[in-house]
Amino acid sequence: MQFEVFAAFWSGLRRVVRYSLASATLLMLSAGIAAQQSSGPRFDVVSVKPNTTDAPPSSRFPLGPGDAFLPGTLFSATNQPVIAYLRFAFGRSQGELLRLPSWIYDERFDIEARATGAPNKEDMRMMVRALLVERFGLAWHFDRREEPVMELVLARPGVFGPQLTRHGPDESCGQDAAGPRDPSFQAIPCGSAGLVPAAAPGRSAIAGRKQPIARLAALLSNNSFAGIDRVVLDRTDLTEDFDFKVEWLTSNGAADPLPGRAGDDTGPGLAQALREQLGLTLRPAKGQIDVLVIDHIERPSAN
Repeated sequence: MQFEVFAAFWSGLRRVVRYSLASATLLMLSAGIAAQQSSGPRFDVVSVKPNTTDAPPSSRFPLGPGDAFLPGTLFSATNQPVIAYLRFAFGRSQGELLRLPSWIYDERFDIEARATGAPNKEDMRMMVRALLVERFGLAWHFDRREEPVMELVLARPGVFGPQLTRHGPDESCGQDAAGPRDPSFQAIPCGSAGLVPAAAPGRSAIAGRKQPIARLAALLSNNSFAGIDRVVLDRTDLTEDFDFKVEWLTSNGAADPLPGRAGDDTGPGLAQALREQLGLTLRPAKGQIDVLVIDHIERPSAN
């Protein structure tokens, strides 16, 4: 009887030890991952404040994946949703981020932070990433998956549309630069791309200056304004930078769904606009894509 009691006690003790060791190992791994994810350049001073005003979002330099950047040690962005900071930190389109809670699209924050030295835009991305780890409890991992995608290709090999022009490495981005001349295009910073004002109500427009076609593909990926619900991959085999602008008809504020409908009296749908204005077309396919999986994010700690 005593032996049976001792055996039961010893068995229980071993389970406790195993559980404790496993828990300690998990904690150590989690701490190691957090340390690894927040390693690299960091801001010296950081301020994070919620913003509940109706003021338009703004930032000291564009927060998109492009290269447009205002040199300096200050990062400053106002009334931006957390998704904007995530996309900036990782240089990713919204469709390349998974497991995102709904509040990161709705709740807005002002972030002001200062670094030392002479950080470039990539340094700023890494510092914002470390900031998100420290203040928002961000944890993530990358995953590669086969998913339905859209492939962006040339409609005819070697033929560009009138609003797609090569931008040479030494070419100016000034008013005398080649490419579309309308004011909405010229408002785009050199080395950037994004939404621009359309020529008429009921239309959407995007433009880029000195940008690769992959940037256009990223802008079209998983975005409601483009009516696309999947990642768009650049399959043009074009490696140069381009100036581009495409404008298409929307209906009731929603972009024309792919594969698109024929243009009517007020303008073309997206598929037709891509073909006629840029010489590009979209085709459905399956492809391997790298996605950023957000494992954890929480509302920020107080300053």
